[in-house]
Amino acid sequence: MLHESALKEALDHVSTSHPAVAAVVARIGYPEPRGRAPGYETLLRTIVGQQVSVAAAASMWSKLEAALGPGCTPEALLSKDYDTLRACGLSRQKQGYARSLAELVTTGALDLHTLPQDDEEAIAALVSIKGIGRWSAEIYLLFAEGRPDIWPAGDLAVQIAIGQILGLPARPSEKETRALAEGWRPHRSAVAILAWHHYNTKVF
Repeated sequence: MLHESALKEALDHVSTSHPAVAAVVARIGYPEPRGRAPGYETLLRTIVGQQVSVAAAASMWSKLEAALGPGCTPEALLSKDYDTLRACGLSRQKQGYARSLAELVTTGALDLHTLPQDDEEAIAALVSIKGIGRWSAEIYLLFAEGRPDIWPAGDLAVQIAIGQILGLPARPSEKETRALAEGWRPHRSAVAILAWHHYNTKVF
């Protein structure tokens, strides 16, 4: 997780050369730090929560822990059959994704605690898991590992907020959002967190 001091320092640095970012910080304040625990459980929760509401994801996770035990360990997940996992709310597709993650972890093919230091290499390792795309990989690296220069340009809220912050006439595309952030390296994670803060803040 990017801690409060690091988050503020990064945004202050970007603000010195980007008045639009400085104006947003002045108007809505610094965002709160956000983080998740690194490792298997966070990625499994990501898979469980795909394309469902927060409430539905929480319900499924509760049922999974009741069936598999706390944390839904990869060994426990792999030991259960289709019907057991289906009863917890996991579709056949999500079961495939969850099993892919569990198998990579148990065989040692993927060590989530020693991902490559290079961000693009780390993203490539994460997307080897079925059901984990670039956006999910970027979110994991940003919030679970607290990497300072992750830019989830495919995130709709980030696109909307960046368009508003920069006063653009329309929401930028993923490609445009990625290009717009080049000048914010190596502090793009902090700007992404600011963008979510902006998106979720009602300014009257």
